Amino acid sequence: MNKPAADVVSQFERRAARAESLAPGAPSAEAPLRFAAGLFRAQAQIARALGEASPSLDETIGPLLRAAPVLLRHAEAGPKAVAEEARERLDDDPGSAAARLRAYWQGGPDARDDYLSRALLQPWVRLLATVHRPPERSRREGTCPFCGGHPWMSTRKGEGDLQGAQRNLCCALCAGEWPFLRIRCPSCGEADPANLPYFHDEARSAVRLECCDTCKRYVKSIDLTVDARPIAEVDDLVTIALDLWAQEQGYTRIEPGLAGI
Repeated sequence: MNKPAADVVSQFERRAARAESLAPGAPSAEAPLRFAAGLFRAQAQIARALGEASPSLDETIGPLLRAAPVLLRHAEAGPKAVAEEARERLDDDPGSAAARLRAYWQGGPDARDDYLSRALLQPWVRLLATVHRPPERSRREGTCPFCGGHPWMSTRKGEGDLQGAQRNLCCALCAGEWPFLRIRCPSCGEADPANLPYFHDEARSAVRLECCDTCKRYVKSIDLTVDARPIAEVDDLVTIALDLWAQEQGYTRIEPGLAGI
């Protein structure tokens, strides 16, 4: 296995270990955390199978689909909706399977709800990130400058200066981070503070929802000045109750987390 693939495998293994370490202390999120740990290990196997990655999805889609069953079989044991889709996709012919991945990659109207396509594409995009080769894909403001992925988390650092905390958005595909204006919605560009409320649970003040009342989208944010250990996409699951509350209030996450919401 070459070094880039080994690095990506190691990234997924660290995420799996973090999920397993958090699970015993988070009873309400234990099942999603254990499912996520298995998902990361399946993605590690896909990264290992790919080895190298072309920036073109067309050139990668064949090897990616040949490696996909390991992840789809794990997903059969996941949440009901994910499990049903995984069983369906295991029966897909190659053309249909490829069309699903292309539809997600091209950003169709239902792309953000396609949990399994995102999970399958992540190992490939993270291999590209490791060797600093951007994939061939269009990008727009609010998406990742490297791969065009949507943010599913944000992190905050440095509350002490007069400008407030530095805000970085976290990409759901390549796991990269990029700076973004604190007072701006990544989904629609709203910049009026009156339309950008945030909410948090008093018991977990380091985590909050950064919402937009214009487009009714949000990202979840973690303050790393409180605790630098979290891996955002994993620790997100511990506060899944906040996401359920946001749904009840009419907000939709810009990109669903590992629990599918």
